[in-house]
Amino acid sequence: MPNERLHTTWIHSDRFIPRRFVQPARRFTEVEASSGIVLLVAAVVALVWANSAAWESYVALWDTHFLVEFGPLHLEESLRDLVNDGLMAVFFFVVGLEIKREMVLGELRDPKAAALPALAAVGGMVVPAAIYLLFVSGVGGEALRGWGIPMATDIAFSIGVVALLASRVPIGAKLFLLALAIADDIGAIAVIALFYTDDLSVGWLAAAVAGLAAIALAKRGGVRSLVFYLPAALAVWFFMLESGVHATIAGVALGLLTPARPMYSSEELERKARRILDLYPSGEPSHTSREHADHEAILLSEIAREAVAPLTRMEHALHLWSSYLIVPLFALANAGVRFEGTSVGEAVTHPVALGVALGLVVGKLIGITVFARLAVTAGIGRLPAGTTWRHVVGLASLAGIGFTVSIFVTGLAFTDPALSDLAKIGIFVGSLAAGLIGYGLLRTGPALAPTTSEDLDLAVTGLG
Repeated sequence: MPNERLHTTWIHSDRFIPRRFVQPARRFTEVEASSGIVLLVAAVVALVWANSAAWESYVALWDTHFLVEFGPLHLEESLRDLVNDGLMAVFFFVVGLEIKREMVLGELRDPKAAALPALAAVGGMVVPAAIYLLFVSGVGGEALRGWGIPMATDIAFSIGVVALLASRVPIGAKLFLLALAIADDIGAIAVIALFYTDDLSVGWLAAAVAGLAAIALAKRGGVRSLVFYLPAALAVWFFMLESGVHATIAGVALGLLTPARPMYSSEELERKARRILDLYPSGEPSHTSREHADHEAILLSEIAREAVAPLTRMEHALHLWSSYLIVPLFALANAGVRFEGTSVGEAVTHPVALGVALGLVVGKLIGITVFARLAVTAGIGRLPAGTTWRHVVGLASLAGIGFTVSIFVTGLAFTDPALSDLAKIGIFVGSLAAGLIGYGLLRTGPALAPTTSEDLDLAVTGLG
């Protein structure tokens, strides 16, 4: 039949569980705004739970400690630390994969194409940090360490808002925001590695670097099996954790080491597949020929697997887990700010909360817009096709949604729970305001004509 699926699997079948549960879930994850929705729900649940009569259970759950010992190796972490140090390493591994993909195959591979979003990202980091320091200069002490908090952009939320405005945001503007967010991630990772590392242990750091070098050599030597890479990655993560450099940096480094190109090209895959199929033509199989066919089918599947780049395979395998489990768990574990003994108004007007909020709202908008304007005026870059300065200002505002990484940096910057809670309040208020302002700026713009393939080509080349 013409409409019959070429590849029917259990997930695509009409059986009860796939049809009623799995397929609707897959359709939900295909909506660009869906990951932001799940993240928002997790954050709201954390806030409500932390301020409910059952708030003690929230604290007790995430403070539960676990002990793992393996010979001389010793690891004791709370449940919150396991999420922040362990699961978030997977999130940053996916970020590393995205950065590698963009640098090798995407918008950041061409220096000229990368110039505009990269310089805009610099402005979107420097100005928010300066605004924050301006507000907390009178507070001093540990509060000064929070300058990195308003520098981050939450891709899930910002892209989710753009998805709601698909008819008013040209494809070039969306690509600009994606490249900007990736450049922003690179800056945030550098800040975490350089400025939020305490009690550095050179020995453990050397062990982590040696582990990364061993992985790089294995990749160069053609080792493809996860039997080697998974234990090596876990070892690097543990060494990095013990070194004092945050363990999530190991995830980024491993992502950057993942090969971005397949072992076999599509032409090689087709040639090898035809050779196998020609050796075993169709017909009524005997027992012997069926065994040969099974063997060759396994061989063909392995060849097909190697025709997809490891980076693409890992990104495909981990994207849903990262977006719909790890990041929401992180929000659930860290967004539970308890308003006890102080009013919301007093908390919001504290210099730390104000510095974070205005850094995200005002700093991102001004920093990205001004630096982008300077780049275009200097001839370093040009706006993508169909993108106006109204779009740039709207996207710059959306970049002020700094939820996930901003909360993550908060945990690194402050040891005082009171300062941490104030910073999170600033993140909530600033991210909400930035999202609403960006949505309003883009929503009131003119509607666009339907996007064609020619428009996409122009948008991509226009980033140069």
